[in-house]
Amino acid sequence: MEVKVGLFGFGNVGKAVARVLIEKERFFREKYGLSFRVVNISDTRGTVWLPEGIDLSEALLVKENFGKLSAWTNDYEVYSFSPAEAVKEIEADVVIDVTNDGNAHEWHLEALRDGKAVVTSNKPPLAFHYAELTGEAERRGLPYLFEATVMAGTPIIGLLRENLLGDTVRRIKAVLNATTTFILSRMEQGIDFEKAVKQAQELGIAERDPSGDVLGIDAGYKATILHCVAFGPITFDEIAVKGIAEVTVDEVKRTLAKGKRIRLVATIEEKSVKVAPEEVSGPLAVSSNENVALIETDLLGELLVKGAGAGLKETASGVVSDLVKASLKLRAR
Repeated sequence: MEVKVGLFGFGNVGKAVARVLIEKERFFREKYGLSFRVVNISDTRGTVWLPEGIDLSEALLVKENFGKLSAWTNDYEVYSFSPAEAVKEIEADVVIDVTNDGNAHEWHLEALRDGKAVVTSNKPPLAFHYAELTGEAERRGLPYLFEATVMAGTPIIGLLRENLLGDTVRRIKAVLNATTTFILSRMEQGIDFEKAVKQAQELGIAERDPSGDVLGIDAGYKATILHCVAFGPITFDEIAVKGIAEVTVDEVKRTLAKGKRIRLVATIEEKSVKVAPEEVSGPLAVSSNENVALIETDLLGELLVKGAGAGLKETASGVVSDLVKASLKLRAR
């Protein structure tokens, strides 16, 4: 089965997804009987659209050399579509959104109404519009998949959505933001908060504007999504969030002396989501770019899910896994 794919976002994650599609083309064909034809790639400068399929290797070369797809005018026509226009105009089976567009829920809905499946790593659409998006997908019998929004490619969403169907989830405690873990780990070595943030930025772990991480917003988005999947819809506006900006080196050192560590922890219970720094030990005391979630259910007791919570290859794993899943569901319709 050939699957026509529209790829929205061609920054680091979008490029990582393209590389996986190139490198594992034979694997997808032999294991699943699927081949993927990318019919459009959109970045902030424009949309390259070719119904016969875009050469992904060439697209990567253009992006690496020129920084924008609009430089590709010799071989392809570049359109100045908005994402909503592109979704309407371009014929695709699956729309992939790996952008940071905070209003992407509008064109996700447009895609679903147009009969297209949606795969996304973009958190705000789900943190604010989960019920509307998943409701639209359900009504139309279309896949709406978002594994990579939480814990990159570590499959916590699939676990909660598809596997623990006989269990009642009682509580989830999780460390969901790798940037804050890196900063707090550096503070354990005596480096102050500002210097630790600067180091994270120099290593490409933190954004130029790190506020989304250090104020707890990113972890809050992820925790909101986990609540939606485990307990039912809630929005980011209804949760309590406190970041790590007020944590001092002295506090971190005192906690270490007690054999514990400070981590930014999300506590998720029915109708309650809280994100705040906490003293932890055991599985929640992660380091590096690891994320961890401790899921408590009535039947299984405690279930530990741990893995990479950041990284391009890791995020691409979640996105491409969802692409395969969406394609298989479309084939079974």
